[in-house]
Amino acid sequence: MNDDDYSATVLGSDWITGPPTRTHVAPDRADGSVLRFGPGVTAAAVAPFPVVPGPAPVPRRAGGLRRYALAAAVLVTVLGHLAWQRHGPGVEVRDVAVTTDPAGPACDAAADVVAVVRTNGRPGTLAYRWVRSDGTRSERLTERMPPGRHDATLHLLWTFRGPGHHPAEARLELLEPARRTASVRFTYDCAPFRHTPFRHAP
Repeated sequence: MNDDDYSATVLGSDWITGPPTRTHVAPDRADGSVLRFGPGVTAAAVAPFPVVPGPAPVPRRAGGLRRYALAAAVLVTVLGHLAWQRHGPGVEVRDVAVTTDPAGPACDAAADVVAVVRTNGRPGTLAYRWVRSDGTRSERLTERMPPGRHDATLHLLWTFRGPGHHPAEARLELLEPARRTASVRFTYDCAPFRHTPFRHAP
């Protein structure tokens, strides 16, 4: 071999040091804690940033739910009561009774005849009149019943004058909301000597 024909070829560094070592490839994207690399086999590695879980939901206390349920129940009850008071059935009469002093009024005094009308407590109007045994009667009278009121007390003042003995009867005629009657009897008893003013002897 001639020296002129010989030339030395400079070998690249890969021939000297051997095959190149595998270098890390930057990931295309991060899905959670799995890193997916370009074309080829998918590899998994730890994410380059810490994954911090969010705060756990705090369960509601049963006591709070019971408190709200109780408030809702009270509200429904109140609304239902108001609706019933406004749109429910009207006043109904349960009982009627008429009384007075069984001894009757004194001379030249008035008998206080009292009628008590018991109702169901619903709002409405009572219509009535008084009828006396002497042949007189009152005009049509009314008594307004507010919600929650169960009794209506009605008075008749019957005045007597002069001496005498008079059996009497007073009758209440209820006209609305239903026809009912109730009466009471008593006696006006006034002797002449009880009625005559006392005079001194001359």
